[in-house]
Amino acid sequence: MKKSKKVLLVILFVVLFLLIAGKIIIGNMVRNVRNISVSMPDLSNMQDGNYTGEYSIAPVYVKVEVSVSHHRITNIIILQHDNGLGHAAESIVNDVVEEQSLDIDAVSGATVSSKCILKAVENAIENAIENERGRF
Repeated sequence: MKKSKKVLLVILFVVLFLLIAGKIIIGNMVRNVRNISVSMPDLSNMQDGNYTGEYSIAPVYVKVEVSVSHHRITNIIILQHDNGLGHAAESIVNDVVEEQSLDIDAVSGATVSSKCILKAVENAIENAIENERGRF
């Protein structure tokens, strides 16, 4: 009986340690994510079309397709979203289209995924603008 209690106690301490370590790691990741800036590129010279962009903050990866028409974002499709529990963040694309801005608050409880989605949208537009400059 004593041996099983010791094993149970060791398992309990290991689980507790893992929970505390995980909380610290996730807290640091969220603090670091808040320092990543997202800015809305100028759409005034963009051609109409669909553009892809991606962004990753381990363990989250996002790839989006951004539709632009008449210098406005008309739709954003999330092509890939590898994450932990950040599926709720996917609703942020509706806010971007509605506000025509990337200055959108992160979805509560899905800060990392929210930031990745916004950066992926920014990258899609920036890449399109860079490609347009390269043509001329």
